[in-house]
Amino acid sequence: MPSSSPAALHTTVAEVTQRIRERSRLRRALYEDHMAEQHKQGVHRGELSCGNLAHGFAGCDVPADKNRLKLTNSANLGIVSSYNDMLSAHRPFEDYPAIIKEAARGMGSTAQFAGGVPAMCDGVTQGQPGMELSLFSRDVIAMATAVALSHNMFDAALYLGICDKIVPGLFIGAARFGHLPAVFVPGGPMTTGLPNDEKARVRQLFAEGKVGRDELLEAESQSYHSPGTCTFYGTANSNQLMMEMMGLHLPGASFVNPGTPLREALTRYATEQAIRNTEQSGNYRPFYQQVDERAIVNAMVGLLASGGSTNHTLHLVAMAAAAGITINWDDFTELSAVVPSMTRIYPNGQADVNHFQAAGGMSLLIRELLGAGLIHGDIPTVFGTDLTAYTQEPFLEDGKLTWREGPTESLDPDVLRPVGTPFSPTGGLTVLDGNLGRGVIKISAVKQAHRVVEAPVQLFDDQNQVKAAFESGQLDRDVIVVVRFQGPKANGMPELHKLTPFLGVLQDRGFKVALVTDGRMSGASGKVPSAIHVTPEAVDRGPLAKLQDGDIVRLDAETGELNVLVDSATLAARPFAQANLEHSRFGMGRELFGGFRHLATRAEEGAGVFGGFEADVLARELEKIEQEDQ
Repeated sequence: MPSSSPAALHTTVAEVTQRIRERSRLRRALYEDHMAEQHKQGVHRGELSCGNLAHGFAGCDVPADKNRLKLTNSANLGIVSSYNDMLSAHRPFEDYPAIIKEAARGMGSTAQFAGGVPAMCDGVTQGQPGMELSLFSRDVIAMATAVALSHNMFDAALYLGICDKIVPGLFIGAARFGHLPAVFVPGGPMTTGLPNDEKARVRQLFAEGKVGRDELLEAESQSYHSPGTCTFYGTANSNQLMMEMMGLHLPGASFVNPGTPLREALTRYATEQAIRNTEQSGNYRPFYQQVDERAIVNAMVGLLASGGSTNHTLHLVAMAAAAGITINWDDFTELSAVVPSMTRIYPNGQADVNHFQAAGGMSLLIRELLGAGLIHGDIPTVFGTDLTAYTQEPFLEDGKLTWREGPTESLDPDVLRPVGTPFSPTGGLTVLDGNLGRGVIKISAVKQAHRVVEAPVQLFDDQNQVKAAFESGQLDRDVIVVVRFQGPKANGMPELHKLTPFLGVLQDRGFKVALVTDGRMSGASGKVPSAIHVTPEAVDRGPLAKLQDGDIVRLDAETGELNVLVDSATLAARPFAQANLEHSRFGMGRELFGGFRHLATRAEEGAGVFGGFEADVLARELEKIEQEDQ
């Protein structure tokens, strides 16, 4: 297959990669040792007792499958799926197991549905109590993936997931079973519905009371109208981009619509390729040898170039950690300074991911980034090549799947531009730092005139309080809205995207307005400057807990400043505010997640509950090194 030759690696990308490599050296070595040991122990299907093995294939209703599993010398794929039929993004996965099993039989192998993982939708739970389970569902999915694969019947795994926490959770699980080859299999976006700018317009009119609920529901129904992922560029579609940037998808697989012959052909080929990557095939390509710091840097660069979801300043940190790699927000900032903004996809523009796909999609984006030396082209991929083959696109020719070189120029420069003439010379993400802590801001959709806000704060401990203040006119002024006690330890760090229409109205009225929060704002962060993920969080004695109504705060996305303009002695003398969080402790299953809230790490550490992979062993190794140095 033809491929493109990448340019020499950009100096900053090389330096960040090397810094991550050095920072992760001991942790990564321990991870690789653990994975090599798991590989050495092998798939136990061949070593199980007769009773154990009989349990493992008793449910097979195809005699040939059962016979192959008895012989134990052919590959057996484990399917881990986020299928449910309530949520549009996961609905297409209903048909995948049958397709996968048939394709595996065609290769003389087998596939078994290993287990399902929960898949919740932030679009349904937005602003509701259930949203407080959202972030932690990522770690539940990782654990559910481990349970699914714990039977050790499998030679490789296919991971069927697409949305917000689902792909990060599957990735974490895949990393901990890194001795198995892994292929991520997407479902694709729904076709284009109501234009995004029209949807946003109706939402804002509803927030102002100018249209009713019937009009709002009709607009939303025309936007989210069929099976497939939502078409705006939020966390779900950022997931798909990252998987392709890391070579965990087939080339061009991310944004093919569900229910099409091409989508089914890609799923069949993913199955066949997973089998080719097994040890039985003689071309063993396990996850842990494929995904290293180069792949993680590629994912970061792809997010920055495309204006991707801020949620991945949490998720990607946790994902990398599961593979023995330590990244932080400074890595994002340094890369953002040299990675240009190349796309305009809603909420950073009016186009959706289908328009992005038509304009040149992933093949052109990867071609441009390779040509500028901004990503690593030499990473191994599930396709059996390095990433340079990902400048190709899949097509059906006489019913057969093939790949051809993608476009060399954008077909719509209003949606996708080359590196040389980007929408902005820098990426869409900035880290903020100051006496209020550290946070992140997505500026790709924030106009230059709104990137610096200095105004008095109004404090809220709940997003519903903001709605009431807006409706009463209290916020009709220059104001920085601070919503605190929204971090992982406080209430699970729900997304606060419900605030966007209200803050957008205030900005449109000519006021200087911004949001500061220790919560999340989702991949749909828009035109209002929002300092999110502020850490330490308020409940963890973070500086946000010392703010008082009327304090002047300066948020400067240009210089990376987040400061309250109060002298340090006065700020230090203030007591930490306390919040009554009992309303977040019970109902909608939240009482089951008390342990998660207690264990959660800080936002810059990924806001996870696993305590740092290899942390105990790593601490002992570092202590030993220090003693030797003395």
